[in-house]
Amino acid sequence: MEKLFASIQEKLQFFADNAADQVNKGNKAAGARARKASLELEKLLKEFRKSSINAAK
Repeated sequence: MEKLFASIQEKLQFFADNAADQVNKGNKAAGARARKASLELEKLLKEFRKSSINAAK
């Protein structure tokens, strides 16, 4: 679960950096990278939720 948490933090930082570049600089490529990262984050967060529920049992 620690490795999963580290992956989520890393991907979240990547998303934040690219989303900021799109918003502040109008960088279209950064927007595409941010959107892709958001989809990957969604998968990681669902996996974290499952792991968290199993650990609570």
